[in-house]
Amino acid sequence: MYPIVEKKVLSETVKQMKIKAPLVAKKAQPGQFIILRIDEKGERIPLTIADFDRKEGTVTIIFLEVGKTTKQLGTLEVGDVLENFAGPLGMPSEVKKYGTVVCVGGGVGIAPLYPIVKALKEAGNFVISILGAKTQNLLLLEKEIHEYSNEFYIATDDGSKGHKGFVSDVLQQVIDKHRVDMVMAIGPIIMMKVVSDLTRKYNIKTLVSLNPIMVDGTGMCGGCRVSIDGKTKFACVDGPEFDGHKVDYENLMLRNRRFMHEEGEACRLADAQ
Repeated sequence: MYPIVEKKVLSETVKQMKIKAPLVAKKAQPGQFIILRIDEKGERIPLTIADFDRKEGTVTIIFLEVGKTTKQLGTLEVGDVLENFAGPLGMPSEVKKYGTVVCVGGGVGIAPLYPIVKALKEAGNFVISILGAKTQNLLLLEKEIHEYSNEFYIATDDGSKGHKGFVSDVLQQVIDKHRVDMVMAIGPIIMMKVVSDLTRKYNIKTLVSLNPIMVDGTGMCGGCRVSIDGKTKFACVDGPEFDGHKVDYENLMLRNRRFMHEEGEACRLADAQ
């Protein structure tokens, strides 16, 4: 059993939890994820690690209440326990000194970006962070990411904070100003696609973190397959980070919409109970 030792409500539908999981925390690295199960009858869901503390033996997760399980998870409180909390899974981020690195996060994709920003800064990089959300109330970890950024920008769709528009607008301004050596982007698929299309024009190395539909997280089921440069890869063992210029985003979007009807029906039945 894995107890919840801290819970924060970041917005109406976004929650942050700190889970006591000493063995996972001991091995966790930026870019990796976990798979949890609330109870013995629950489904397994993957969530990227937002932070970890080896000393206190905790792992932080941030999630959007979008489906049946994440909504159920959001109702749990400090003292409640999770049945399973498996990880760390996936390949860690390749952290080294690149030079000038731009880290772009959108929506809940900002959460897994934080440990990467921190690690890249500690590796000696000049880190420029760009965070985006629909509105300022949905921005996550501003203070934490700002602390490890040499330059820090915000973009909101409604202009409630920072640049009114998209993160790609700000990224273009940064590219015009700096010689960028690498871009790391995590967020909605369409955001990562637009960022990758932009950086391809300038031949800037770009990494994206993919979170397709996943079942077992160990490469056995094949559910999380993605097309990278025309070849089949599995996000759970080959990723979750891939070359953004080689991802088949159209295929990824189609696969991620595959069970939308079933998920909606599951939510409807759960609400009716």
